[in-house]
Amino acid sequence: MIPLIAGLGPPELLIILAVLVLLFGASKLPELARGSGRALRIFKAETKGLMDDDDKPTTKTPEELELERRQRELEQRQAELDAEAERLRRGDTTT
Repeated sequence: MIPLIAGLGPPELLIILAVLVLLFGASKLPELARGSGRALRIFKAETKGLMDDDDKPTTKTPEELELERRQRELEQRQAELDAEAERLRRGDTTT
């Protein structure tokens, strides 16, 4: 038996899935899910950071500062790669 999610049964979930496929197209659903997952991870990290800030002031070691700098560089590079992949998916060859 399939467990109920927020009081929705299998027929309702199938209808919702069909509407999503019709609205966004099957090829866009994985991209939509990835984007939602990233947004949720960022939101969780930010709220955790806010709660940590309330608890105690922290001083960061040089190693932690270096890791944060590298993380920002990686996130920037990932954004550039995502933009390039999207441009290639659209078939846009201009730079």
